[in-house]
Amino acid sequence: MDLDLAGKRALVTGSSSGIGAAIARMLASEGASVVVHGRNRERTEKVAASIVAIGGKAVTVCGDLADEAQIAALANGALDAFGGIDILVNNAGGSAATDDKSWFGGTAATMLESYQSNVIAAFCLIKALSPAMKERGWGRIINISTAAAITPTSGQPDYGPAKAAMINMSLGFSKSMSQTGVTSNCISPGMVRTEGVRDFLASFAQKRGWGDDIAQAEAYVAKGSGQTVKRIGEVDDLAYVVCMLSSPRADYINGANFHIDGGISPAIH
Repeated sequence: MDLDLAGKRALVTGSSSGIGAAIARMLASEGASVVVHGRNRERTEKVAASIVAIGGKAVTVCGDLADEAQIAALANGALDAFGGIDILVNNAGGSAATDDKSWFGGTAATMLESYQSNVIAAFCLIKALSPAMKERGWGRIINISTAAAITPTSGQPDYGPAKAAMINMSLGFSKSMSQTGVTSNCISPGMVRTEGVRDFLASFAQKRGWGDDIAQAEAYVAKGSGQTVKRIGEVDDLAYVVCMLSSPRADYINGANFHIDGGISPAIH
């Protein structure tokens, strides 16, 4: 199916690796011009080069989303790159940089750090880029949350609540853009095979005495997490949904949160 993305202009934050890189590449393969963002210039430029190498259109803008001045610079750089942005994918984020992920290991500082990198960064970019979308009568805001936002774990008190706020923000913003042609949706992924997850599975296998059998570790973790699908996610699983929501064909989808988590979330909404 042609998703009608040719000529659309997208900014994907945190697209120098993992899920974001997969989203950027797939949007480009569907004809969109993509602004690839990351903090590490070498990795960011490598992703953009891989898109250009297969005939896509991509440029890079680097910046740290923990710094509001750099967020503003990112927005301006993205707008300048292709003369505007039609699709904003707020993918960057993550938990605070701390070794203690328990509730009592959390601090006010770690809570603020996660809120800044997830909610505030997305909020600032939405404010910077959506007015022009509204003026043109078309736009897409897609926020990447997590299954832990709706199915909380016993740890990471900073991460799940911050991502839950992104779901709330997505729905609220969709209402503020009522009847404008700008939609706002959210995706909540479960465990996805990124470099970090592969490292976790390798470590898990070693600790269980399974040596290098990552497949056994994956099956064990997927089953133990309560998934109803027996494999963990792939980055393209998320990219497919982003491309669908980015399409003009998705005009009737607004204010929704998609559980792309292998069935781990025990909810019907």
